[in-house]
Amino acid sequence: MPNVYDFDQTVIYPDGGYTFFKFCLRRHFFRLLPKLPGTIRGLLRFHVRENKHEVAARGEFYNWLPKLPDWQEEVRLFWEAKAGELLKPWYLAQKRPDDIIISCSGEFLLRPLCDQLGVRLVGTLVNTKTGRLEGDSCYGAEKVRRLRETFGDVQIDEFYSDSHADDPLAKLARRAWFVTGDERMPWPGLSHENAATRK
Repeated sequence: MPNVYDFDQTVIYPDGGYTFFKFCLRRHFFRLLPKLPGTIRGLLRFHVRENKHEVAARGEFYNWLPKLPDWQEEVRLFWEAKAGELLKPWYLAQKRPDDIIISCSGEFLLRPLCDQLGVRLVGTLVNTKTGRLEGDSCYGAEKVRRLRETFGDVQIDEFYSDSHADDPLAKLARRAWFVTGDERMPWPGLSHENAATRK
């Protein structure tokens, strides 16, 4: 049975999409400047817990992506520069080749890193030519649907996430761990045999 992980603030410390945006903004400020108001509006609405599917579907966050001269090169440079400082050491220490990372972040951004780590990925599908989503944001219960769609009736050994939005996945796992920084503790409200706090 594989272990399944959320990505942002679970496997890495910050939000990967936002950190990538800041990286690109520093490198291509004048290209991205016209898209800045829409991006900020999307971020604000996303983080005040409006309907995340609706916000993401409007393409408000990734509306700047088509402005990049070569998004693939930007992703490569981003992970080359940032992976070492963003990845959490505890994850690297326990990483397994059958791991599945499932994330609300765009697959286009996470794919190169996951390939480098040798793990599997399910993420939000983003049209890199338009910045808009192809389908729903991979968030909440949608993660369960996408997991089943991609890997069938896979059984989850351990699940890790920093957010209660992932309760649907946590309930499917043999054990679930709630992540805060580098601390992992048994998922609140769930009872798992032999679950013990990890630090």
